Amino acid sequence: MQRSTEEFQKSTSPVEWLSVNAVRLLTAIAIPLVTFLGLYWGFFFLRDSSAPKEIIALIAIVWGVGGVAALYLVANALTEQMGDAWRSRIQPFIFVGPAVAILIWYLALPSLRTFWISLYDRSGADFVGLSNYSAVFTTRNMFTAFRNNLLWILFGASTSVIFGLLVAVLADRSRFERVAKSVIFMPMAISMVGAGVIWNMMYEVNPDIGLLNAIYTGLTGNAPVAWKAAAQIAPWNNLFLIAVMVWLQSGFAMVLFSAAIKGIPSEILEAGRVDGATEIQVFFRIMLPYIMGTIITVSTTITIFSLKIFDVVQVMTGGQFDTQVIATQFYREYFTNQNAGFGSAIAIILLITVVPVMIYNLRQLNDQEAF
Repeated sequence: MQRSTEEFQKSTSPVEWLSVNAVRLLTAIAIPLVTFLGLYWGFFFLRDSSAPKEIIALIAIVWGVGGVAALYLVANALTEQMGDAWRSRIQPFIFVGPAVAILIWYLALPSLRTFWISLYDRSGADFVGLSNYSAVFTTRNMFTAFRNNLLWILFGASTSVIFGLLVAVLADRSRFERVAKSVIFMPMAISMVGAGVIWNMMYEVNPDIGLLNAIYTGLTGNAPVAWKAAAQIAPWNNLFLIAVMVWLQSGFAMVLFSAAIKGIPSEILEAGRVDGATEIQVFFRIMLPYIMGTIITVSTTITIFSLKIFDVVQVMTGGQFDTQVIATQFYREYFTNQNAGFGSAIAIILLITVVPVMIYNLRQLNDQEAF
């Protein structure tokens, strides 16, 4: 009969026990490492292959998925051969380790490299320290970008949350709930670029194409207006772009709010109504406090989206007419103006702006799960 790990530890000397476990540990590290190197070498082989790109892409997908699966299976099989104490310590790293490694490789390291580039001039030859960061906060275009991002948060995020909550509450009382929610949620299926193209046509100056100008000229008889490029109303021309985000994100907010509202026990709502509370009082004194965690989560999520907004602005105006935001300024400086240092500084500032909101959002999610 095979001895258990505990019996083996008692019947062997410390040196023998240490040597056996050291061999197991080294084997558990070496075999997955060899498997990973084989997977890594395979991608280099495919990169240098002269086969058709379609074939290479297909093989790369199979090789990547199969290689990761093999890596998990090999590592897990090795840990199963260890004692309970070692297995409980190592297995979590096996399942979480690859995801953490990918995050480090694709997020942490590029972020560090971006910060390093931001310390140099546009050519990357001369070290300029924090000069690029100083320029970010003293350049007029960047000041306009910060202001516009603030408008996106104040009007875009707040309107999306309010409208989504309003639709969730009202649709919940209607017999056409499914139809109404489907119509509101439908824009979520459209990409940001596609939404920008659609609304570009809505705002087209030619009233034969642009719906807004067709209505405006038909009702007032005035000449059509270039709504997105109306310098006389800047910065409020940003509101025409923000409307696109509201159109897209309201459905997202509505779905989450609707689920949260349905989770409120009906006994609590009925008790409030029996006590004489009006529907408005039920909403503000019972519903809102009960779903406040969801409201905060949705608000912070859409706020992060507003801070990172790029596609809609780039497609609709290209950041012209004082509609630029932080992300479009980064794109313009880094790729159009070929100013890598300044563009990288903008990217780092955007990252620093988003991370605290994201951390707060994750804490709210953890608190809700704990509750």
